[in-house]
Amino acid sequence: MASDNFMLIHDAELLAQGERVLGAEFKAMSERVMQVTELTSRLNVMPFDDETGKAALLEQILGRPLPAGVTIYPPFYTDHGLRLDLAERVFINQGCTFLDYAGIRLGRGVMIGPKATFITVGHPVDPEERRQFLTGAPIDVAENVWIGAGAMILPGVSIGRDAVVAAGAVVADDVPARSLVAGPKAAVRRGW
Repeated sequence: MASDNFMLIHDAELLAQGERVLGAEFKAMSERVMQVTELTSRLNVMPFDDETGKAALLEQILGRPLPAGVTIYPPFYTDHGLRLDLAERVFINQGCTFLDYAGIRLGRGVMIGPKATFITVGHPVDPEERRQFLTGAPIDVAENVWIGAGAMILPGVSIGRDAVVAAGAVVADDVPARSLVAGPKAAVRRGW
């Protein structure tokens, strides 16, 4: 299975011999996830008014200082951090989750409601491949977008400038600029 959207979880040569040993790329990602989980755990128990302490931890999580005017209210969750690109004046409310290994870009002035979730990684649908690979695609959110509370943004989605994603929406397809999307998306697509 050759694709830029797949990461082999186990070492291919050892897996062919029947041994389940983590591959180098997956192992490195896993180590970063453990490091960031420890950092976000510390962030999420800090006093709310400790701006200096929160900024220092967020700098470690993101691998760079916060851009001007960025506000992040804990609790805040991310699995990687280094691939979460925040522009100026981004606002992230409480309880949001960013699974950013494949990359998430939030444009200038983006507002995110509480408990919104951004997911860039997953597994293949095929049961034979599900535990062998990770799939992924980046999420791109343009300037001045508002993501409502509890919305879920799935891998590969682009959201256009000035768009609004209603609370609780599951976004699996691109959102045009200056539009409102709402509602659940789940539907039977195929069986096996």
